[in-house]
Amino acid sequence: MLARLSIFAAGIAVAAMVLPGVATRYLEQAESAAGQPIEQAPVSTASYAGGKGVKLEATQGHFFGTFEINGRKQPGMIDTGASMIAINVSMSRKLGIAPGSLQFNARANTANGVVKGAPVVLDRVKIGSISVENVRAMVLPDASLSGMLVGMSFLNRLSSYRVENGALHLVR
Repeated sequence: MLARLSIFAAGIAVAAMVLPGVATRYLEQAESAAGQPIEQAPVSTASYAGGKGVKLEATQGHFFGTFEINGRKQPGMIDTGASMIAINVSMSRKLGIAPGSLQFNARANTANGVVKGAPVVLDRVKIGSISVENVRAMVLPDASLSGMLVGMSFLNRLSSYRVENGALHLVR
């Protein structure tokens, strides 16, 4: 039993070290030479009983899409392990959040350790036909995160999300 627990813990530790690197590499590649975000993962709008939906195909085992945050497009990775949307300081500037307004008075547990974060509220988060207003997010130092992770503060505002046949279905 102890050996299985140790193997499981080692697997989690390896995943915690590898996943941020994969996300960082992808999110860095998602910016074109001109600094404009480009669509990397297929995003398709779908009709679901009772609501609007989006289907994201997996890329390298993860779900990426181009989100419109406060009216500006940014690539992001869905992260169900993140309690809220996480962005870095550089991206917050692109989204119209004044750096002087940020108060780094919160603690964020990341795969790279504990860092100071600044809580913010994003006016609107949109992907495909799904739009959610007033979404909680955390701004982290640039060294802690190179792009955007879309966490539970967005996902919990949907009516459902599920993985089926290698695709993530988001339904509003």
